[in-house]
Order: sequence, then structure tokens, then C-alpha cells
Amino acid sequence: MSSPVVNVTQETTIAEAAAVLAENQVGSLVVGEDIVEGIVTETDIVRAVGEGIDLDETTIGELMSDPVVTIRPHESVQVAGERMGHNGVKKLPVTEDGTPVGIVTTTDLAHFFPRNRIKMASQPERDVQEGEFE
Repeated sequence: MSSPVVNVTQETTIAEAAAVLAENQVGSLVVGEDIVEGIVTETDIVRAVGEGIDLDETTIGELMSDPVVTIRPHESVQVAGERMGHNGVKKLPVTEDGTPVGIVTTTDLAHFFPRNRIKMASQPERDVQEGEFE
């Protein structure tokens, strides 16, 4: 997981949230500090821009996704991956007693699994055409 979590409040404007994302170089923001109230991602903000929403007037509370699928710190990476897949989410806040303490993303999983038993083919498979790569 990545920690600490970058938080904003529901009253934060979309424009302010975009600046927080850029400043912290993260792809999502957890809404709420003591308890997870929602989550907003880069994709949510890009969608808002595409829809012509007023970024300086619209709040994150109007844009955020909720309820939020979460995981506990003691749960396994496999559980995290399964939970993401079953719920169609790419960001999974890690909570302890309801308080956000970290976040697991699909990028985190992609970095974890190659180091842990995923073996790459040393040669291309026979059915791979010339010029294609696996």
C-alpha cells in the first residue's frame, strides 16, 4: 500500500482537488480524514472537465464515489486483488478502525506480482507471429 493517504473534504472544489492530485503526484484522493466518506480519482476529474462542469464551483462531494470499497491492513494482497476485481475498482483505501491509513492501487498490484512468482516466458510462444510481443 501507499501511505500516507492524501485527503480532501467534501467542500473542496474540483479545481482545488486537481491541484492536490498534481502536487502530490497521486491518482486518487480519499474524501474525509477520520472516516472514509468517498473517493475521487483522476478519471472522475477528467470526466468532469469533459462534461463542462464548473470546476471552480462544483465540490468533490458532488463528484465523489460512495460508498467506498475498502480493505484492512492485515488482509492479503490476493484479497485486495479479488476485492478490486469483484467491485470493478482500481483504488482500494486501507482502513484501520474506519480511518484511512493507506491505499492499494492496481499499479501497486502490478509492481508486487512480478516479484512474487509470476514467471515470464524466456522465448516467444510458437503461436506468436513475427513482430508481435508478449
